[in-house]
Amino acid sequence: MKSRTGGMWWGTAIEAPDPGGLARFYAELLGWHVGHEEPGTAIVAASPEGPFFVFQQADGYVAPVWPPAAGQQRPMMHFDFQVGDLDSAVAEAVELGAVLAEHQPQENVRVLFDPAGHPFCLCFDEG
Repeated sequence: MKSRTGGMWWGTAIEAPDPGGLARFYAELLGWHVGHEEPGTAIVAASPEGPFFVFQQADGYVAPVWPPAAGQQRPMMHFDFQVGDLDSAVAEAVELGAVLAEHQPQENVRVLFDPAGHPFCLCFDEG
């Protein structure tokens, strides 16, 4: 039986209207690099071994709505990123093209939208 980890890579696939643009946003936000880009697909990697975010072309893409609302496209998933300084991290993300969500459910978490409208969270652990 083959190893489940030998030669395998892991990551998350995210639909986007502009995979390359969204890959560059997350590469800048996280300090990762765009490891591969071709029409319809772009991959951001923390290292050659991963983890990876795979951005795939989505025709007819509809951005999710936050907070979720009946009859609207719900967020199917979101990223949480731990940060050392919440205000600075939010400012940097906005400078890169993120938008701060109007609805903020927690004191130590900021919900933002990436350039494709996917929500993501910047989280500060006060402990």
